[in-house]
Amino acid sequence: MEMLDISSLLTTVKNPTVISITYSICLSFILSTLVAMTYQRTFQGLSYSRNYIQALILASIVATIAMQAIGDNLARGLGMMGALAIVRFRSSLKDPKDMIFIFMALAIGISCGVYSFSIATIGTLGFSTFAFIIHRLPFSKESHFDGLLKFNLENSSTDKASLEKILDKNCQNFALITLREVGQGARLDYAYQVKLRAKNTYTEFVEELQGLETIKGVNLLLQESTVEI
Repeated sequence: MEMLDISSLLTTVKNPTVISITYSICLSFILSTLVAMTYQRTFQGLSYSRNYIQALILASIVATIAMQAIGDNLARGLGMMGALAIVRFRSSLKDPKDMIFIFMALAIGISCGVYSFSIATIGTLGFSTFAFIIHRLPFSKESHFDGLLKFNLENSSTDKASLEKILDKNCQNFALITLREVGQGARLDYAYQVKLRAKNTYTEFVEELQGLETIKGVNLLLQESTVEI
């Protein structure tokens, strides 16, 4: 990794050159792209955002430029803190893993911004390697729920009882997420998180649900089907 610290790039933060600035930004882009690819390959949710993946790469580049602009100047650093305090970031990250990847992208940008190319490269390779290892571990594969089930059912005690029997028979775990009245209370919209028993299949489960006379719009979104919503 010492090959990265070429003598022409070993400049101080106070006196950056055009070559060192360009190299830092390009390396930040390459390494953050690797982190984004790692996030995509290890993602386990129902849907991921392309904008978030792009933000990982762009955040690293912004951090690199910011660190080069600040340099060793304390006044610039305080000014940057003030500017960031004014800007309000409305986006909220629901998954802690998303936050960790954002921190990694920023760490890459900071390292490249202060010309610590070896730290940025080794750190990125190590982070990506451990992310894939953790993704392959048994406890990472276990999920409490496998998919999202949505349907519309007539609001009657008989249909509700039949529904409960089907869920108890086929599902190891199930949890009601939303319940909404439609048609002035004549029908109900259901949304469940479900995990089937080992001996059951999703095809048989859906067919059994469709056997209910008043059920409509049965839609099962499996966790393995990663799509952008």
